[in-house]
Amino acid sequence: MAMLRLLGRRGYARTLLGALIVLAYLFPVYWMAATSLKTRGDVLAVPPDIVPTPPVIGSYLQAVINDPSLHRAILNSVVISTGTVISTVLLACPAAYALARLRLRITAAVVLILLISQLLPTISLAVPLFVIFSGIGLIDTYPALILVNTIFTLPFAIIVLRPFFLSVPKQLEDAAKVDGCTQFRAFYRVVLPLIVPGLVTVGAIAFLMAWGEFVFGLTLTTSERMQPVTVALNRFIGQYGTRWNDLMAVSTTIALPIVVIFASMQRYIVSGLTAGATKE
Repeated sequence: MAMLRLLGRRGYARTLLGALIVLAYLFPVYWMAATSLKTRGDVLAVPPDIVPTPPVIGSYLQAVINDPSLHRAILNSVVISTGTVISTVLLACPAAYALARLRLRITAAVVLILLISQLLPTISLAVPLFVIFSGIGLIDTYPALILVNTIFTLPFAIIVLRPFFLSVPKQLEDAAKVDGCTQFRAFYRVVLPLIVPGLVTVGAIAFLMAWGEFVFGLTLTTSERMQPVTVALNRFIGQYGTRWNDLMAVSTTIALPIVVIFASMQRYIVSGLTAGATKE
């Protein structure tokens, strides 16, 4: 007991608990990568091999490197995710700025509507959006997939960016106007550079949401040529079984961009989420 109290006072107990929680969350990621380095027979071995011995890269050669359809699916996801980030940031910035600067009676109601919109399940909107896009000829196109992803990332982006704009003193804009700047120029040259962590956070989260989106990628595409990579994963699940090693090889490959983005922008994302969560 004395040892436990000593560890608690020094913070070691919390560190140990945090490490155990992190390991629990990371174990599925490790298992995904380990399964991708096994043969099909080793995947079904009982008891399972914790460490692939020996590791093989046949799944990466067959399902990733030598599969042109997967290359096309990855390109589709890159185009859709990048387009979603650009459209989300371009639309969220003026909307969040207006909600922060214009003291209107409906501001609280608008923010509440944005929060409620985050609760809508995507599957409930898939069929109505399919009917709408079919009528205007946007099925199986990049604009349809970018637009529908932007619809779901935009409320989150506005909610996150609004506190950033509130934290920027209005006197800075007034000073810029005195120096000859227009309202737009003051917004572009003075305000936006001060909320870079918020912009990076919104961009990274929007990319993540669009990259992992499945429902609309499945319902709004009618050809394999336009399917994003999340839908392409279904090809490894057949009627008579699942090619687990190939599936995990592709899953590991498409997870790498997300890992790289969040690892390289961790400082901005963490500071952005914490700053955006402050009370007005």
